[in-house]
Amino acid sequence: MQAHIYGRTGVATGNLINNPERFISKNTRWEFSVEKANQRLDEAGWKRGPDGIPVEDRKKLKLVFQTSINAQRQKTQAIVKQACQKAGIDIELKSVTASVYFSSDAANPDTARKFYADMQMYTSGVGQPPDPEGFMRQFLSSEIAAKENKWRRSNATRWHDEAYDNLFHAAEGELDRVKRAALFIAMNDMVVEDGVVIPVVCRPQVSAISKKLRATLSGWDNTFWNLKDW
Repeated sequence: MQAHIYGRTGVATGNLINNPERFISKNTRWEFSVEKANQRLDEAGWKRGPDGIPVEDRKKLKLVFQTSINAQRQKTQAIVKQACQKAGIDIELKSVTASVYFSSDAANPDTARKFYADMQMYTSGVGQPPDPEGFMRQFLSSEIAAKENKWRRSNATRWHDEAYDNLFHAAEGELDRVKRAALFIAMNDMVVEDGVVIPVVCRPQVSAISKKLRATLSGWDNTFWNLKDW
């Protein structure tokens, strides 16, 4: 995905938190192994049916994978589907118009907050200021999106873990920079290792500027007075 879809604008990562540097975990690892996937399925009691799709308790291993309509995301979906097929996992791809997918419309069944699928993909990040507290709030039990709150809370996964909640609230009141960073690293590791999220790529903000630009004093007075009036 990094090499053929995102290039330098999407660096492969096993972490959810990728910025600032002191919050980046060194504990996570990522690996692509069809053999291990099949081994895990066997251990969980899934047996291959006549069509090659694993079956457990008469249910086929078929997952719905949704995301918004975007050229890069549809290519990523195709790669995931192809990889899953090697382990016999049947993936149904669902693409939703971005204005609908990211909508806050409580009546719309195809929004990311409702998450009426088995897997979904979108991009989100720490933002500005560069601190992960607001970003990691999305996994709190108190943030679970539900009908009662009109699907407006940020925890679309509906994941609940008291240990995570305790780590987050401890970080809220921790003033020591080193200890606080360790708490967020632990939170990162928890959501990754529990399979709540599967990090794909870290997408740095990209900007460009022409080498031909030259600074002048033209317009300085207007800028100065506009700021003063404000």
